[in-house]
Amino acid sequence: MAGVEASERLALIRENLAEILNPEIIEKIIADGGHPKIYWGTATTGRPHCGYFVPAMKIAQLLAAGCDVTILLADIHGFLDNLKAPLELVAYRVKYYRLIIQAILEAVGVPTEKLRFVEGSSYQKSSEYVMDVYKLSSLISEHDAKRAGAEVVKQTDNAPLSGLLYPILQVLDEQYLDVDAQFGGLDQRKLFVAAKEWLPKIGYRERAHLMNPMVPGLKGAKMSSSDEDSKIDLLDPPDVVARKIRKAHAAPKVVEDNGILAFVEYVLLPAAGLRGKREFRIDRERDGLEPLVYTSVEQMNEDYRNDVLSPQLLKAGATKALNELLAPIQEAYQASKEWQEIEQKAYPPPPKKEKKVKNKGTRHPGQKDAEAANAGDAQGQPAIESLQIS
Repeated sequence: MAGVEASERLALIRENLAEILNPEIIEKIIADGGHPKIYWGTATTGRPHCGYFVPAMKIAQLLAAGCDVTILLADIHGFLDNLKAPLELVAYRVKYYRLIIQAILEAVGVPTEKLRFVEGSSYQKSSEYVMDVYKLSSLISEHDAKRAGAEVVKQTDNAPLSGLLYPILQVLDEQYLDVDAQFGGLDQRKLFVAAKEWLPKIGYRERAHLMNPMVPGLKGAKMSSSDEDSKIDLLDPPDVVARKIRKAHAAPKVVEDNGILAFVEYVLLPAAGLRGKREFRIDRERDGLEPLVYTSVEQMNEDYRNDVLSPQLLKAGATKALNELLAPIQEAYQASKEWQEIEQKAYPPPPKKEKKVKNKGTRHPGQKDAEAANAGDAQGQPAIESLQIS
């Protein structure tokens, strides 16, 4: 029975992952009946969007598999990454991220009391941590630091030195959070490989690394906080969600780079499973047909290739399911004045541009010249002198 339980736990941990580095670390802990300690970190920069449901589903599965999960609210990382998060806003963004991540997990029935939230600045300014940063900085070349952060740190010409420190901090977080594994996206693979190589250089052990695949956004590319059309904000109202999904890239019969199909696979189906019934339902009542009900990704993709499931039907089903998933998050936001105030401070609206008042003059020809002449007389000199070029 214990063997079956262990295999089920490992199956939950592995589901929907693209790759695991050093899987034997997790396997041994599970085999011994222990609870792997795993952390997922997020830099507190732009507003979290629906792409955050992807790691949230995996975190839910890790909790179900008996893992101890820590969520790192990486405030200092956010500041170091090309100043994406100004220091005066960081504290509010940390609070906003904590509230939104809790709401995401609660929306799919995950009890958040099982989670540990840690702010990076709570330990990253300690003398021990800073000394380890210095140690690694003396051992790691500029080339290796750039390579490790290539996919996660904004690369620019003449970039600030902080971009080289970013991967060093993330590697050290594994040690200072006292975990067995780090979970992240496949775009962090180079950084995870660096962690395996760098930590033993200063006497620390290797960790395992769990990687989600990169799920395409609404345009078929990676979801981006800075591209409004590529992502759906977690607080977008139902009509905005519907409009964005209608505009999404979904070529008929083409499964590859289809952001809507990917979102069903990695978010909507697992979320339905966590809530008790793993299925994705598409109503066809208007056409006088039975609903399409999918419990597996394979059947859904096959129907899409054969045009049984059209882009229009897929988008309609995804819109309905996503709005149902977002509803409890938005209800929690509307019920909390504190959350609303934090949002305004974390993401203040840009200052309004002042309109320049155009001087249209008068409707009387010659009036402008007369006013200019009078102005010159008032200063004791001809107004025309102001146009002379020396």
